[in-house]
Amino acid sequence: MSSNSGNEFTNDSSSSTEAAEKPQIEPIRMPSVEEIRGQDIWNNCAVRSVVSGVMGGGLGLAMGLFLGALDNPIMQEEMTGRQQFIYTAKQMGRRSWSSAKTFAVMGFIFSAAECVVEKARAKHDTTNTVVAGCVTGGVISARGGPKAACVGCAGFATFSVLIEKFLDRHD
Repeated sequence: MSSNSGNEFTNDSSSSTEAAEKPQIEPIRMPSVEEIRGQDIWNNCAVRSVVSGVMGGGLGLAMGLFLGALDNPIMQEEMTGRQQFIYTAKQMGRRSWSSAKTFAVMGFIFSAAECVVEKARAKHDTTNTVVAGCVTGGVISARGGPKAACVGCAGFATFSVLIEKFLDRHD
């Protein structure tokens, strides 16, 4: 029994040192007027959508430049170096403009749909991402008909959820 009482004493002394080592809780700092205004601006769905569209366009531009540079001309052996350079530059321009438009529309639609659904449901969870992905995929692939719109909806919603889980944005 004396050995148990010694262990109890040791546990009590270690718990008292743990309590002494814990940092004090810092007081809550209220946001300034500028921070509140900034949050109000960013919480506006129109602002969020436009910013996402612009950022998507920038990403599409960069991807188009990169992928356009990888395109090889079909008749490469018959072209001079200057002709290959001109062909590649034109291809990069076409590809980057096309990708910029696509990614800008995609970013705008996804962000707008997610923001509207989030405001309507008053929740920030994965369901918003599923709905926004479905709307985005459906709208982008709607030109191909209803079957393509359904496949686009399911595909983009699945992709959006996978990205959300990978980035672990929602708990």
